[in-house]
Amino acid sequence: MIGHLILRLTIWFLLTADFSLTNIVIGFIIAFALPRSNTAEDAIAEWLRMLRKILVAIPVAYIEAFELLFRPHRHEDVVLEKVPLHRSPLLIFLDVFLITFTPKTIVLKYQEEGWYQVHVVRRRAKN
Repeated sequence: MIGHLILRLTIWFLLTADFSLTNIVIGFIIAFALPRSNTAEDAIAEWLRMLRKILVAIPVAYIEAFELLFRPHRHEDVVLEKVPLHRSPLLIFLDVFLITFTPKTIVLKYQEEGWYQVHVVRRRAKN
């Protein structure tokens, strides 16, 4: 339960970027009001992989942001990315959040068949 609360509050503070007392109280209210998933606990190895992805995504997001500022990206594609097998809804949400966190990609749609539809901005046309 504490892990879910910390995750929800972290996402809330990332979205709002406001640490005022009012925003903290609103964040706690929303974190407690959101429904809990009924899925079994995910393997610790899967969570450690996700933590590693998060730590890698932060510098990548900054690098991509500077690339977009200084070098134009004129081509775009919509690609399908496979969802890893046996993902809980929480891990799927984190996957979508990480893909969308980087400036050159955004998830357009999660398909129930196990695919993410991702919009990608590229510097050069794909061959």
